Amino acid sequence: MIPLLILYNPASNATRKPILPMSLLALGALLEGRHEYAIVDGNLEADPLTTIDRLVRETGADLLGVTVMPGPQLKSAVLHCRMLKELHPSLTIVWGGYFPTQHYDVCLRDRCVDYVVRGHGEVVFSALVAALYAGDDPTGLPGLAFRAPGTGQIVSNPLAPIPHPGRLPRFPYHRLELGRYIRPTFLGKRTLAHHSSYGCPFFCNFCAVVNMVHGRWLAQSAEQTADVVRYLANTWSVDAIEFYDNNFFVHEARTAEFAERITDLGIAWWGEARIDTLLKYQERTWALMAESGLRMIFMGAESGSDETLRRMNKGGTAATEKTLVIAAKTAQYGIIPEFSFVLGNPPDPEADVRQTIEFIRRLKRVNPNAEIVLYLYTPVPLPGDLYDQATSHGFRFPETLDEWISATWLDFSQRRNNHVPWLKDSLRRDIRNFERVLNAYYPTSTDRKLRGALRLILKAVSAWRYHLRVYRYPLELRALHKVIAYQRPETSGF
Repeated sequence: MIPLLILYNPASNATRKPILPMSLLALGALLEGRHEYAIVDGNLEADPLTTIDRLVRETGADLLGVTVMPGPQLKSAVLHCRMLKELHPSLTIVWGGYFPTQHYDVCLRDRCVDYVVRGHGEVVFSALVAALYAGDDPTGLPGLAFRAPGTGQIVSNPLAPIPHPGRLPRFPYHRLELGRYIRPTFLGKRTLAHHSSYGCPFFCNFCAVVNMVHGRWLAQSAEQTADVVRYLANTWSVDAIEFYDNNFFVHEARTAEFAERITDLGIAWWGEARIDTLLKYQERTWALMAESGLRMIFMGAESGSDETLRRMNKGGTAATEKTLVIAAKTAQYGIIPEFSFVLGNPPDPEADVRQTIEFIRRLKRVNPNAEIVLYLYTPVPLPGDLYDQATSHGFRFPETLDEWISATWLDFSQRRNNHVPWLKDSLRRDIRNFERVLNAYYPTSTDRKLRGALRLILKAVSAWRYHLRVYRYPLELRALHKVIAYQRPETSGF
């Protein structure tokens, strides 16, 4: 009997919010009918380590595939894989995902990882499993990183081509208790996620996706995507869909056709877009999107400085003005824009922060309903102006998994700390103080608990600070936050 293959999704958030593990569903889709496998989701399992240990002992499972994002998921992956290696030395452990793709060498320096699948790994992982079970040498597979037999030298093969999501089998939803992933959100009472495309055709030099896809974008057809949404709506009574695509809106004709196909379902939906792409959309497409239930679009505005945007390789001439235009356009159609900003960029983080704060105030005047999500700049290992500036200031990534899972670097991975040599503590506090005032004066619409009088109280208490630009020492807002617990705007899906 072929041993059971285990696919593991370590807990990806502190609250263990149930997020559909689509990367593992994608792997499972290619394993169906070829290998028996089980999915263990750390966001749902009370003790996933014990569950995996039991499966290995009871079934003879000898291969564990782990999806790994930086942050809390990385910490769980490291600790659990080390324990499992001690308990089961012959267990082959394969990592894949954003973190191993970028830092495969760090992963393979640790003996708890045997192989790394880099990039979009469905086809590579399936081929690796077939080779290992057949007793063949897998080291020639594209997209695979490993320790060379004999020397132990870390080797990475060139990335494999991105698999076309329109040609892959449907997700094996039956492998999960799907009902446990349906949750209430701003979008609806029964929200679920889908991933309809891979990659992004742009080259923003602060984005980790660039290293994985190198400008490629491949998508399910509008018909395929609509069929999945219809299945989820009809079978599971889903009333809202979050698209976790890196860039859902690349192709206008596909977006328009998809919107037309789902209008009768009466669902709400959310996705990520690029501002300059949406500005090219025709009015008819905007009307179709609004009619079909598009409630919110996440967009990377990134900075209030055109010079910073140029260094990011994002947006072209007068990109900040484009953000203002799209804010007005979304307001026209009743769609809420979520704008993310990356603050504290080198070489002059103070000027960058000042310009961006003032720009956010302009943006709110254009569209008061715009959601603002603030991050601190965190480098990615991608050559360009920003990363070169970061390294010139002495920035270096950790070289061990132990350092990566330290408290400092876990915060760094979530873009919430100042572990960069060019960002002073005082500037970090200024950013957080502004954020606190902003979120009180413009409470996020994604907080389902914050209604009516509570929103008015927050706005009234914070009004003087916002209008006078007095952000320092917001002690009364900190105290009020303990009582009302208003949340920071977050992207719908993550």
